[in-house]
Amino acid sequence: MLISTPLAHFAVALAGVTSTTSPPAPLLDNGATETHQAEPVLELTQAMVDVPDAPADTPALTPQAQAMPDIQTGVDAEDALIDGRRRPGTQKGLPEPIVQQNDGAVRPPPPEAFPVDQFPIPDRWRLVQALCPDKNFPGVATTCRSIFDPYHQNFLKGDRPIDLKSKPGWLPIKGDDWFFIVNGVSDTVIEPRSFPQPINRQLNGQPNDNDVFGRSESIVASQTFIFGASLLKGSTAYKPPDVEYRAILAYNISYVDVGERRILSVKPSKKSHRRDAFLGVQELFLDYHFRNVSDRFDFDSVRVGIQPFNMDFRGFLFQDNQLGIRFFGNRDNNRVQYNVGAIWRLEKDTNSGLNSVVQTPRDDFIFYANLFRQDFPLPGITSQVSVTLNMNREGDGEIHLDDNGFPVRPALLGTLRPREYDVSYLGYAVDGRIGRLNITGSIYGALGEDRNSFFTDKPAKIRALFGAAELSYDYNWMRFRLSGLYASGDGNPYDNRETGFDAIFENPLFAGADTSYWIRQSVPFAGGGRAVGINGRNGILNSLRSSKEEGQSNFNNPGTMLLGVGGDFDLTPKFRVSTNINHLWFENTATLRALRIEGSIPKEIGWDYSISTIWRPSAVQNAVFRLSAAILDPGKGFSDLFSNNKGDNRYYSVLFNGILTF
Repeated sequence: MLISTPLAHFAVALAGVTSTTSPPAPLLDNGATETHQAEPVLELTQAMVDVPDAPADTPALTPQAQAMPDIQTGVDAEDALIDGRRRPGTQKGLPEPIVQQNDGAVRPPPPEAFPVDQFPIPDRWRLVQALCPDKNFPGVATTCRSIFDPYHQNFLKGDRPIDLKSKPGWLPIKGDDWFFIVNGVSDTVIEPRSFPQPINRQLNGQPNDNDVFGRSESIVASQTFIFGASLLKGSTAYKPPDVEYRAILAYNISYVDVGERRILSVKPSKKSHRRDAFLGVQELFLDYHFRNVSDRFDFDSVRVGIQPFNMDFRGFLFQDNQLGIRFFGNRDNNRVQYNVGAIWRLEKDTNSGLNSVVQTPRDDFIFYANLFRQDFPLPGITSQVSVTLNMNREGDGEIHLDDNGFPVRPALLGTLRPREYDVSYLGYAVDGRIGRLNITGSIYGALGEDRNSFFTDKPAKIRALFGAAELSYDYNWMRFRLSGLYASGDGNPYDNRETGFDAIFENPLFAGADTSYWIRQSVPFAGGGRAVGINGRNGILNSLRSSKEEGQSNFNNPGTMLLGVGGDFDLTPKFRVSTNINHLWFENTATLRALRIEGSIPKEIGWDYSISTIWRPSAVQNAVFRLSAAILDPGKGFSDLFSNNKGDNRYYSVLFNGILTF
């Protein structure tokens, strides 16, 4: 049988395509192989072979044959692969490479790199909010929280910016980077205590009380609610805010019960207990960001209004919220920080200690400048140099009474005349660590003039010294502390030099802080002055002031010396125990002898023992509970000043403090 050459070529090509490009025979339900798909091709091949020439009535080609390329076109079978199929051992050619004209450019991503299941959001802060529809999905339940939940992303905590579409019309803000922050604090204090209480001679309710000091027991219950709000502009993750407005109000409710009358009020007819309430403005300021001076966000800013001030690391000189202006910033990638400011001191509420903005500010002014340098003089140590000027102009002859009727300016000491003074504090402080040894310390020199010394009614030079240091060593979950403090006392009250050191408004975090009896409690100085304390509440200096909050600094004082040891023990991440033992002395008792008209008074104040526990139920600062107890074992000097026939030879202080923060 003769076969024409073109037909033979076609048959061979067709057979090759059939054998190489047909898909594998599928399996039937019973497991047999289905093979009938190849039969039309075989019939076509046999028919073409039986015919010597292809006449006009040649049967039509099957669909597979119609899809075959024309051999005469020169298209190879390898190039005729059907889309979606591949031949084993054969790889389809890649597309032509894209030629780049710019050096360093990368190939553009293919269209498949852009998913179509995306939707736009206003900004990056609302990523989590976009996952929280009206009805939460189970998969995002951990991110969809109430606005009253402080532990997760929350609009009221400034985690997301203000939505301009829903902002109040009275709020004059523009831009999508304004944040609103709300704070709330509940501060509860319950404090049983004892301290020497002078007997009221005018109206004494206790029979047979003929001593100088009477019953010593007392109890304080205080509840403070603090509400704060901030409105700030700028992305603050890596730089200060551009603008910030802040307001914080504090409302205090208190109850006090003491053992003797005329302790809480100047009126003898008043009972020995008191209830009081007061609303104070603790912060109200504008913070404006002038500029950035480097690409690491070194900056210059200014803050105006009622704001917190702290003159050193531990609050030895001045730590309070007051009215003032402060210029501050940093340099050298935050290695250098500076502060320059002025303060106009506000009057305080007597019983709560909160700021009173309804009274005229005091004629007491503070000007200061300080500079912090990190890693100086050694790596890990931060140094501070400071200059602080206190100008007091309250010697106009007016007597200022506190809210309980007691005179506080001038203090009822010596000649009882009004005073004015200028004093400059030159200071150097360090804070940091060398290896595992933690170091903090402050040194101050007080230089100035008291225009009317209450002992001589003449001007006197102020020359006083102060130094304090604390070393601590960390070992595993324990920290051991060694503390020392020296504040000079006045050795001759009647000369023209006042050498007793006094701060402006101290609030020291040192030697046990407010868990210590001597720091927490104020001991009244009876028999040598009226309405005057040996020390101030939450203060460590023996300053003989009428009031730390409303009185004037006094540089005719006996001074203070302290040596203490203590330890902090983190028993669990939630529970800490701290202990402290301090031994205290007067530096010089000449002032006390002159006021008491006594020949000799020993220096020893006594031993101060304290222990405290801190419990954080959630291991965060949103809930902190503290319970502490302290005992003062009087020394010879304290016993000489405050002896009584009640047998009260030891004094105690118990403090429960619960702080809840939103």
